[in-house]
Amino acid sequence: MKLKQITACLVAATLFGSNPVFAQASKVSGDVVKIGVLTDLSSTYSDLAGPGAVIAAKMAIADFSKDGTVIGKKIELVSADHQNKADIAANKAREWYDKDGVDVIVELVSTNVALAVMEVAEQKNKITLVSGAGSVTITNEKCTPNNVHWAYDTYALSNGTGKAVVKQGKKNWYFITADYAFGAALEKDATAVVTANGGKVLGTSKHPFPNSDFSSYLLKAQASGADVVALANAGQDTINSVKQASEFGINKKQTVVPLLMFISDVHSLGLNSAQGMYLTEGFYWDKDEKTRAFSKRFILQHKRMPTMVQAGVYSSVLAYLNAVQKAGTDDTQAVMKVLKSTNIDDGLFKGKIRADGKFEHDMYLLEVKKPSESTSPWDYYNVRAVIPAAEATQPLSLSKCKLVTNK
Repeated sequence: MKLKQITACLVAATLFGSNPVFAQASKVSGDVVKIGVLTDLSSTYSDLAGPGAVIAAKMAIADFSKDGTVIGKKIELVSADHQNKADIAANKAREWYDKDGVDVIVELVSTNVALAVMEVAEQKNKITLVSGAGSVTITNEKCTPNNVHWAYDTYALSNGTGKAVVKQGKKNWYFITADYAFGAALEKDATAVVTANGGKVLGTSKHPFPNSDFSSYLLKAQASGADVVALANAGQDTINSVKQASEFGINKKQTVVPLLMFISDVHSLGLNSAQGMYLTEGFYWDKDEKTRAFSKRFILQHKRMPTMVQAGVYSSVLAYLNAVQKAGTDDTQAVMKVLKSTNIDDGLFKGKIRADGKFEHDMYLLEVKKPSESTSPWDYYNVRAVIPAAEATQPLSLSKCKLVTNK
C-alpha cells in the first residue's frame, strides 16, 4: 500500500513538473504580481499623465483578467506622486521594490524621473515601462536591459513635427527650451532635423522647469526674426508659452511650433488658439474603431479623452501581464525575454520592442482643426500623415545603447 502511495506521488510530481502552468505558478515573488504607477499627480504633467494614467492601468488589469489574477496569482496596483523630482521618484522606487514587492513601475513622466527610476530598477533587477518621459537618451546612452520606452520619444517628435514644418519652407528657427534633460534632448533632435533639411537655428532660450512667465524668452524669439518659435517643453509649460505668445502677437508674424503637444493641451487652449498647429503623437482616440471603443470607456471614468501617455500606460500594463502569463512567472529576465520576442497589437499600439528597449510603432502627424471643422467634442485633429515605425525610430546603427551589438 505504501509503495502504491509513493508511486502515485512520484507520478503526480512528474506531471505537475512537466506542465508549465503547474511548474511556474509558484514562481511569483511575494505570491502577488504588483504594478506601480509612478506619475505626476499634482503638477505640470498631471493632466497629460496623472490620475488618467492610474485609470488606464486599472482598465488594462480589468481587461486582462475578470477576476484580477494572472497565472493564478492576484494582481495589485499601487500609485504615487513623484512631483517631477528625481530624488522623490528614486526613493519611492526603492521602497516599492524593497519593501512592498512591486514588480514593475510604469508611466514615469519627465525624463529626470524616468532615468532615476530606471537606474534603481536595474540595481534591483526589476522592470520599468516608460510612457510619459520623452528623451531618446532613455533607449540610447542610458538604456537598461529591464526597461521599455513605450509611447514616443524626441527622435519621433522631431522627425514628425519638425520635418513637416521645415518642408513648408520655414527654415529659420528659435528654440524656447525647458532646462532639463527632456528639453535638451528635444532641442538637439529637432536641430538635427532642421539643419539636415536646409534650415538654421538662430538662437535658443532655456527656461526653468516648471515655469509660468515666458515673456522674456518670447521677446528674444520675436526679436530674432526667426520663421519658427519652437517650444521644446511640455504640459502646462507649453500651454503657458502658447497663450503668452498669442498675447504678444507673435503668432501673427512667426509660427509657434510646440514640439510636444497632447490632446489635453489642445483642450485647455481651445481650437481658436491651437488651430493650424502641427503635432506628432503615437495615439489618437478618433483614429479607428478600436481606439474609439477604448477611449469611450476611458472618458466615462476620467471625463476626458486619453492622451498618448495614458494610452501608453494601458498598452504597457496589458503587454506586461500578457508576458507574465506567457512566461509563467514574474521573474524579470523571463518577462523581458517574452516582451522583446512578442509582436504587440492591442488595438492602440502595434509594433515590436527592439534590443535597446524602444517599442517601435507608427506615429501620426496631426494638424489641429479649425473650430469650424470640429463636429463633436474632442474632435480636434486632422491626420495628415502616418509616419512608419522605422522612420519614427532612431536607427539602431546610430545607437549608443550598450545592449545593441549589431551596429
